Amino acid sequence: MTSTKSGALDAYRQMSTIRAFEERCLELGTEGLVSGSVHVCCGQEAIPVGAMSALGERDRVVATYRGHGWAIACGVPLEPLLAEICQRAGGINGGRGGSAHLAAPQYRLFGENSIVGAGVPIAAGLALAADARDEDAISLVSIGDGAINQGATGEGLAFAAARNLPLVVICESNGWSELTPTATMMRASITARAAGYGIEAHEVDGCDPAAVEAAVAAAAATARQGQGPVFLECRTVRLLGHYNRDIEHYRPKQDRAFAEEQEPLARARASSELSEEQLDAADAEARAAVDAATEAVRAMPEPDPAEAREHLFAAPAPDGATVEGEEGPGEELTYQKAVNSALREELANRPELLVYGEDVGGAGGIFGISRGLQEEFGAERVADTPIAESAILGSAVGAAMAGMRPVVEIMWGDFLLVALDQLVNQAANVRYVSRGELQAPLVVRTQQGVTPGSCAQHSQSLEALLAHVPGIKVGLPATPHDAHAMLRAAIADPDPCLLFEARSLYQVKGPVDLEAPLEPAAGARLRRRGGDVSIITWGTMVAPVLEAADRLAERGVAATVLDLRWLCPLDLDAISEAVALSGRVLVAHEANLTAGFGAEISAGIHERHFDELDSPVVRLGAPDSRIPAAPALQRALIPGVEDILRCCDELTGATV
Repeated sequence: MTSTKSGALDAYRQMSTIRAFEERCLELGTEGLVSGSVHVCCGQEAIPVGAMSALGERDRVVATYRGHGWAIACGVPLEPLLAEICQRAGGINGGRGGSAHLAAPQYRLFGENSIVGAGVPIAAGLALAADARDEDAISLVSIGDGAINQGATGEGLAFAAARNLPLVVICESNGWSELTPTATMMRASITARAAGYGIEAHEVDGCDPAAVEAAVAAAAATARQGQGPVFLECRTVRLLGHYNRDIEHYRPKQDRAFAEEQEPLARARASSELSEEQLDAADAEARAAVDAATEAVRAMPEPDPAEAREHLFAAPAPDGATVEGEEGPGEELTYQKAVNSALREELANRPELLVYGEDVGGAGGIFGISRGLQEEFGAERVADTPIAESAILGSAVGAAMAGMRPVVEIMWGDFLLVALDQLVNQAANVRYVSRGELQAPLVVRTQQGVTPGSCAQHSQSLEALLAHVPGIKVGLPATPHDAHAMLRAAIADPDPCLLFEARSLYQVKGPVDLEAPLEPAAGARLRRRGGDVSIITWGTMVAPVLEAADRLAERGVAATVLDLRWLCPLDLDAISEAVALSGRVLVAHEANLTAGFGAEISAGIHERHFDELDSPVVRLGAPDSRIPAAPALQRALIPGVEDILRCCDELTGATV
């Protein structure tokens, strides 16, 4: 170490505390006080200690699942930190995050991440928020060397480079990608690969806290000057296994010996900079602090099971959210222009709103949804991005956590599949794991469904997949008015919202009440009332269902039409009313039938309203098939008006 003696002693004291803490975690895991895996950072203590010495109070940190050292260096007290790892009620997250997914934003730690590489796009989003607010702040994210091979890492670096974001990426390069030597998985060096993104990249002695501090200070200064991001490969060692039960049967003895020689505490003792008495006193102080925390944690209760479902959303869906009847008078707009109008209104009224995605800025979106918005609100608020869905979604998570309200576009619903981690593992967990200390009020707009000529990779209906994920709200606007109203509701909502629009609806015209009061992100629309049959539907099927209802009415069959609009939260009161109106129910959707959301609706009706049914619920959807490009083949698969009438005939005995 090359710092002053007082600085060196303080760094050693912090590193010793981290080492004692990690060793105690392993002991408690063996004892059974910790359930599950523990990933300790023994040998890598110099990196968080040195890095945090160079950061300011407004800077933010995202760590890997090996992040206990980062938590301690950020200032998280040992007692709630250890309690979290032991899954106790007094944990920093009440036992929700555990060892590998804890968060302490009040101490600048915006979370560990158990998904390799996923933190880079999120940290880019934190940096995006700082940049948008012109804050003198950077974000720092740590990754392991194995994360260099993850797509999310590359996308996050590309995104940050394109926006010159104030981001510092630290690779804690210990030579191992879990149980595999990193060198066997790469042809170029880690630093060279990072430099390939056109960003500043350096190798650093990661076993020297002073060297790390100097490198991070220089990188942070570069990032603050608008010349970021900066990548630092901190070369370090791993003293122990990948996780607490790793016996390291695969590891050469010479590699372990090298690690024991180079690890930062051993190097400090081998140096003449600090006396043995100083080092021994620091070690004793560290052990005493860890012992005190351990004693307190042992006395803590486990979390209250009654609280297990709390903090999934900011608040439960409001009562009385069902909308009655068709849309009223309003300005005649296409669905496309209705979405554009909602974005324009919210951009004008919310300075924290950001709109971005592939081709969203200069071109106005491939479907013209954001046309004219960049000219009106500037390229900083309405922006193009690299073709990098993980970076788009992950940065939205980070920016939302930092107080922005991003609205991002994923061009086709099918493209969500290359980046689902950032929705399912990241956005959906933010509020829950942090017990509301963090939130992610983001909106993802996409479009889905079949259009003539659309191939199997541009035509899937994926709403059931996303509605299955607790923590995400899912809506499907079917008309221009609802496209406007539901987007405004989603933007105002404090939780992640996903809106599935439809290319087939973009040019459909209808009345839009631009002066309508703001709705909650909840509530179905009861479009028709009838006592003979009830049709429950959503999205692209609403129009053919209404046409079928008109044809039924011509021959005296009165149909209830319930447009669910939001699949999560689900309007159970509206479904109950629809069942009660007729006792005969058809659930219709464009998605294929097996495991479609109609199965959930049908099962729920049979469970809650069995005695009110005159016959079993009938489901209508596409057959279990891929979607061909040829319109003639598509028509053979996608349900239409005649199919709806046939199903109603089965339920009512009417003549179709």
